[in-house]
Amino acid sequence: MSEGALLDASGLCTFYGTSQALFDVSMKAPARGAVAVLGRNGAGKTTLLKTLAGDLRPARGSIRFNGSEATRMPTEQRVRSGIGYVPQGREIFSHLTVEENLRVGLAVRRNGSRTIPSRIFDLFPALKQMPNRRGGDLSGGQQQQLAIGRALVLEPKLLILDEPTEGIQPNIVHEIGDVILKLNKEEGLTVLLVEQKLPFARRVASEFCILDKGRRVAAGSIGELTDQVVLAHLSV
Repeated sequence: MSEGALLDASGLCTFYGTSQALFDVSMKAPARGAVAVLGRNGAGKTTLLKTLAGDLRPARGSIRFNGSEATRMPTEQRVRSGIGYVPQGREIFSHLTVEENLRVGLAVRRNGSRTIPSRIFDLFPALKQMPNRRGGDLSGGQQQQLAIGRALVLEPKLLILDEPTEGIQPNIVHEIGDVILKLNKEEGLTVLLVEQKLPFARRVASEFCILDKGRRVAAGSIGELTDQVVLAHLSV
């Protein structure tokens, strides 16, 4: 974390109605780092990402992003400040074409550009071949590529991904891993992802954070994600 934390969350407590989902969760995403959030089903991983992205507001705690207070910042303002979020299930617009889905993100670009960056098609060549295909007609892997591409149109400083490999064929999983590594290692994009596949997490992440029943129970460099840690906190 030599460059400091791009994202610094402290003491987050988030509720769904009267049910508490996060209990004093603190975590950091270092600039140019890649953090994998791990945990069993129902551990609070998606809740944490939604809280950081602005879809949920914490009852207590603080979020600082790029040196600024972001705890009460509206979602659109977080997007403009440089947070790109790909939710679980991708949530692309099935009735819109690939190109139209990508253009959705242009409306909130900080520099006002209305042109889809060519690098999106460099990263995902398959999308370049099907600009007029409807999102709902794509395979699961293609939809995930489109969802990531739509987030990257914003040219974010932080890319948040919720289970980017869920329900995707192995060859596309590997391609998505390649893209994440390129974005992180070569372009310096900070990445925060929830992931169930440990080999994938170990491949793309530099650090990890484990949640259990809404609490952070372990964290460290990816090299510290030992079999003993996995057995204690991730085995079913």
